[in-house]
Amino acid sequence: MSAIDTLPPLRQVIATHGLSAKKALGQNFLLDLNLTAKIARQAGDLTGCDVLEVGPGPGGLTRGLLAEGARRVLAVERDARCLPALAEIAEAYPGRLSVIEGDALKVDVLAHLAPPVRIVSNLPYNVGTELLVRWLTPEVWPPFWQSLTLMFQREVAERIVAAPGDKAYGRLSILAQWRCDARIVMDLPPEAFTPPPKVRSAVVHLTQRDAPRAPADPAVLSRVVAAAFGQRRKMLRASLRGLAPDIETRISAAGLDPTARAETVSIEGFCALARELAG
Repeated sequence: MSAIDTLPPLRQVIATHGLSAKKALGQNFLLDLNLTAKIARQAGDLTGCDVLEVGPGPGGLTRGLLAEGARRVLAVERDARCLPALAEIAEAYPGRLSVIEGDALKVDVLAHLAPPVRIVSNLPYNVGTELLVRWLTPEVWPPFWQSLTLMFQREVAERIVAAPGDKAYGRLSILAQWRCDARIVMDLPPEAFTPPPKVRSAVVHLTQRDAPRAPADPAVLSRVVAAAFGQRRKMLRASLRGLAPDIETRISAAGLDPTARAETVSIEGFCALARELAG
């Protein structure tokens, strides 16, 4: 593990501040600063960007982001035990790190960020998916962020990038890919973390698209997709029955097969059905 700055190795930081990972907070710390810098690089050129990081813990990824040239990092950390370690990073990078103590699901970060903004995080396992869905479904598009570079359990990452026909394809795939380009850019084994989780992890990079893959009202599309995958083993005419009394006719009018199952329908197909129902 080579140094990326003049600060102590992360194992020393964790020992100094007594930062044993808490399962209740979904914490698994990455200690290899080479890896954290590599994750930071997956977000592209950070020069001139504000970066939002959720769950920095002892600050391994935070240090990677700053070392890779982020204009400023806003870190939201719920665990007060980590604040002294993050304060040491802020001192080493004057004026470039701001830390908010709080729950990322409740903190309003927009007042603290200036565009362009990128979100880069090793997300806590227990809130990662919920945060992603919030970032993908803002009231106004384009969102406040340019790109998302996020670490998840490998299973979640596969759901984000899955294509129609894949067993992992579902609601999360459509939310992510309708208005973004998504790809897995890194794999990490359990032994890269302390403590090692029971599953593999992966980093997903999502870049906002200038226009969605197909036009649709977001609220209607969300209802259609939620209903279809809520009963994914059923045919569309059965799983979507509650959306319209003439749903089979509507499905056919959208160019879809009423006997098809949700996992075989493309994003464009769901958008066509959403337009049909909205009309």
